Amino acid sequence: MKDTELTPKQIVSELDKYIIGQDEAKKSVAIALRNRWRRKRLSEEMQEEIIPKNILLIGPTGVGKTEIARRLARLVGAPFIKVEATKYTEVGYVGRDVEQIIRDLVANAIRMVQEQESQHYEQKAADEADKRILQVLWPKKEEIKEKVTHPMDMFFSADDDEEDGNKTPDQPKSIEAGHSDRRQKMLAEIRSHKMDDREIEVEVAEQERSVQGILTGNSTEELTNNFQEMLGSIMPKKKKKKKMTIAKAREIFKEEELEKCLDMDVIVDKAVEATEESGIVFIDEFDKIAEKGRANGPDVSREGVQRDILPIVEGATVNTKYGPVKTDHILFIAAGAFHVSKPSDLIPELQGRFPIRVELQSLTIEDFRKILTEPNESLVKQYTALLATDGVELEFTADGIDSIAEYAYRVNQVTENIGARRLHTILEKILEDVSYEAPYATEQHIAVNKDFVAGKLNDVVQNVDLSHYIL
Repeated sequence: MKDTELTPKQIVSELDKYIIGQDEAKKSVAIALRNRWRRKRLSEEMQEEIIPKNILLIGPTGVGKTEIARRLARLVGAPFIKVEATKYTEVGYVGRDVEQIIRDLVANAIRMVQEQESQHYEQKAADEADKRILQVLWPKKEEIKEKVTHPMDMFFSADDDEEDGNKTPDQPKSIEAGHSDRRQKMLAEIRSHKMDDREIEVEVAEQERSVQGILTGNSTEELTNNFQEMLGSIMPKKKKKKKMTIAKAREIFKEEELEKCLDMDVIVDKAVEATEESGIVFIDEFDKIAEKGRANGPDVSREGVQRDILPIVEGATVNTKYGPVKTDHILFIAAGAFHVSKPSDLIPELQGRFPIRVELQSLTIEDFRKILTEPNESLVKQYTALLATDGVELEFTADGIDSIAEYAYRVNQVTENIGARRLHTILEKILEDVSYEAPYATEQHIAVNKDFVAGKLNDVVQNVDLSHYIL
């Protein structure tokens, strides 16, 4: 995993490229990340004593809570998982066990480390894959047959004659050398992708059919996965012949060669260490398990879920199929709107484990305007690029962008506030006809200005009841 040396200001600057506003939240996660870097430079005794300061993000949906956590994890290359607190139940009830959060986090770390390790063997695996394709096209055993079928090849080959007029039977060349040259030429053509569209028949391993879902219950998810892996290691994989293009065969062979190069024991060790030292868990809908005043139905175990989450956040050892994983230094970021409940409704022990609390602000018209244009790969850039593939040039004018931002803000005020996600809904609505007609459009340039936006949205926005359904 990366050991980032970014300062808090640099981290915030990176987050600013993708997330508009919410400076306090960015500042908090930046400090938490920098503290990890600081901790690793202390003595081992001191490192054990310093625990991460978990963060509770409070704010309505669509203001950037999830995106902050996700971008933070990508920034440092840390194992990351996003879960919804409502998917888990107290032990004894039907549903997912909260320890599954850590098991899933480790699984994500394994995939991440595998991808990183694979990059070291990328070229080697590609070379071996091309050699296997050559073996399919021109098996070496055929050379033996050709020795008998074409005995004159012992002295010279037609290819050699064409390439060098000075060759004569008095200058014998071994058939092995002749075939080797021609095989090398074919290998060069394979590597240059000149033969990618050619169809060949290769032996591939049959895809194992999953039996997951046959068993149910809290702990059977892990049990089922382990049982499948155990069977897979005992039973040899079945092979079957299949016709495919050389390009497709190269992908399959490359994956198989990468598997041979990778040492899974080393990968697991690195993944477990990365999980314990750098893992980030984002728990959404945290407010949903804090609601009080209900004592029946699905809400009966909400406090139980809190009590089950508590030891994992405090620091516990979770048994996984890759071995025990300690959660002492995993960073937990919880988030929720807390409209009905409030953070003080959480059990006191859990409140104490989220000492950093940040309230995210609802988005303003100016925020919407910036979200449309400023982030890397902003929404305006995305829609412009999409329609350009059909030859349509979209031009978002300044007053058009202002109008979209104003409509998004207004609809959020009079209906449910879904934050920046409202922009997706509005953009889809105003560009619906353009997207539909784009392949046949006679007009190649379309200006999305104030009048264009008003013409698409005025009727819908003015009818509040209709807005609830359309926007």
